[in-house]
Amino acid sequence: MSQASRTRPSGISTALSEAYDTALLDLDGVVYAGGQAIDHAVEALGTARDGGMHLAYVTNNALRTPDAVAEHLTELGVPAEAAEVITSAQAVARLIADQLPSGARVLVVGGEGLRVALRERGLRPVESADDDPVAVAQGYGGPDMAWGRFAEAAYAVNRGLPWFASNTDLTIPSARGIAPGNGAAVEVVRIATGAEPQVAGKPLPPMHRETVLRTGAKRPLVVGDRLDTDIEGAFNGGVDSLLVLTGVTDAAQLVAAKPEHRPTYVDADLRGLLTGQPEVTQAGEDFGCGGWTASVRGGQLVLEGDGEALDGLRALCGAAWSQAGEGSCGLDAGKAVARLGL
Repeated sequence: MSQASRTRPSGISTALSEAYDTALLDLDGVVYAGGQAIDHAVEALGTARDGGMHLAYVTNNALRTPDAVAEHLTELGVPAEAAEVITSAQAVARLIADQLPSGARVLVVGGEGLRVALRERGLRPVESADDDPVAVAQGYGGPDMAWGRFAEAAYAVNRGLPWFASNTDLTIPSARGIAPGNGAAVEVVRIATGAEPQVAGKPLPPMHRETVLRTGAKRPLVVGDRLDTDIEGAFNGGVDSLLVLTGVTDAAQLVAAKPEHRPTYVDADLRGLLTGQPEVTQAGEDFGCGGWTASVRGGQLVLEGDGEALDGLRALCGAAWSQAGEGSCGLDAGKAVARLGL
């Protein structure tokens, strides 16, 4: 079934770690949150790796360098090398380098990860709009980013310099909850300048290109927690995806997903890599999974039966996505989802 025509989550009898050669894993909200490993992530990734699956860590967070990310993962118990980490900083640096000569000065509004990525591409990071930059690169700079950095970006962009952003995620998960992401910072500069940046990160093609170039994956599976970046990025790249419910996406948002936001598979957490996925069957207007049956009656989503909550969610997705077709689901999923406790 093509991504564009998906009307239900797919089933597969083989463990995902055996069916796909490489897991392209988002980090924040999937492997860790607020610097701490998410429950079951370390054990599941270790088992998948031991079984022969390659693991690559693909993040829109441009703050840290691949070396720092790999070191953190290793400290959490997930052995990783810098070459296995792909960041939106690397993707935007390649995007900039394709348009500017080697040695060009680029004003950096972000963290060390962005500076290192620019140097890797032969570009020269500078700190002020008065340092004669020829472009502006903006990436997530952490919660303590000084307000004056946004002013530097605005000064430069208002002088007509091209503006590049690593990503436009409005939020980022943390140990204390959901915090503003780089997209919120990009909006600050957008408001001050009226300009539009060139964006590299998920779900846009530059990030997919960077990932393919660096991993060489033949049968990749994108694993993420966000519909608008991870899952849409997989859709744009024409590859399968697994949504895990450990980050910013909840069950009601998944049921309401538009076509490009519908994952191939859905599971509670990274243990989903180690199993197959149950089939969602259709009988007339009824969609069944496990002990659950979902349908649309009188413009309402109805869920009947019992069993594993995730099976009920998969059945609901089948009913809602089929009803919506190529559009967005306008049905209220709240009551049906509430039965599942998700």
